Amino acid sequence: MTRVALVSPYALSVFGGVQEQVLAMSRELSRRGDEVLIVAPDGHDRASYDTPATIERFGRLWSLPANGSRAPLTLSPLASLRARDAMAAFKPDVVHFHEPFAPLLGWDGLHAHEAAALGTFHRSGDGPALRLTGPLLRHLARHLDATSAVSEAAATTIKRAAGVTATVLFNGFEMERFVETPRERSSDVTLLFVGRLEERKGARHAIGAVLAHNTRGEDPWRLVVLGDGPERSRLEAQAAQDTLILFVGAQSDAQKRAWMRRANVLVAPSTRGESFGMILLEAMASETSVVASDITGYRDAVGDAGVLFAAGDEAALEAAIVTALARETSETIAAARSHAQEWSMSRLVDEYAGLYDEARQRFQSAK
Repeated sequence: MTRVALVSPYALSVFGGVQEQVLAMSRELSRRGDEVLIVAPDGHDRASYDTPATIERFGRLWSLPANGSRAPLTLSPLASLRARDAMAAFKPDVVHFHEPFAPLLGWDGLHAHEAAALGTFHRSGDGPALRLTGPLLRHLARHLDATSAVSEAAATTIKRAAGVTATVLFNGFEMERFVETPRERSSDVTLLFVGRLEERKGARHAIGAVLAHNTRGEDPWRLVVLGDGPERSRLEAQAAQDTLILFVGAQSDAQKRAWMRRANVLVAPSTRGESFGMILLEAMASETSVVASDITGYRDAVGDAGVLFAAGDEAALEAAIVTALARETSETIAAARSHAQEWSMSRLVDEYAGLYDEARQRFQSAK
């Protein structure tokens, strides 16, 4: 049995890819008999998130701009100290910091370096926060015994920013959770967008493609927009003329998985800033076809199992949806699920087990 502390700088109470990785890892590690502690921001959060892991949350929540999105962080030095104390009381064999350089919750624990430390980097893409903080990041990096990145793009980003050479792994997910909900398709074609409603996620392009298709009076498409964010009112105004475009707001993980089982096609029209297309693999695991923009992060995830289109090109997006609908068969769905299996959480935790051993050996030899 290994005692693992998983540190998320982002609040579990706000949907996000890093948070999903932390929760999914906690469930897989617990299934293997390991003891798991999750440390995260948002001291007001009391949810259990369907994990047997112990969850400790600290600090007031702030939403700050980061990489074209909003990061749900805490900036409280007291919260960082309390998080360090919680980790020390847990007596972990390994502390696994996700986005270890993101302020501020994990910094005291990272500085203390009281157990073997692994850092996983998720972010891809440059920005002023990385360009201006190189010396600080290099200082923090000295307290990591092993490092990984979720993609080549993320590894390149952290190498340029802090000189860190990270082992490239992947984002993992729990395949079987995505077929727990019964398949419920209607006679109408249903498209699904999942993501924060912000400019870089490209929801406006999905809406534009559906409007163009439905205006021509062809077999209509229903578009379900799952998510919330600063662009919502603008997007609703864009879609106002079409009653087949439905905004359902932010949803729970279970509701998201249920919507995926209802959809014919998941549409992922992001224009930039995606380190990896986990949502695409989740759709494949749900037996739903995938259409995605041809950008770094999505390209590797899709492979030959989905349809790519030029980012921002609504005519190309519409044509890609037509292609995805036409080519769906039981064989293509099975092939996509097999493709997604390469990123299973079980396989990922096998990989992390090796990095945990490496971190523990380096930590012990440095004492």
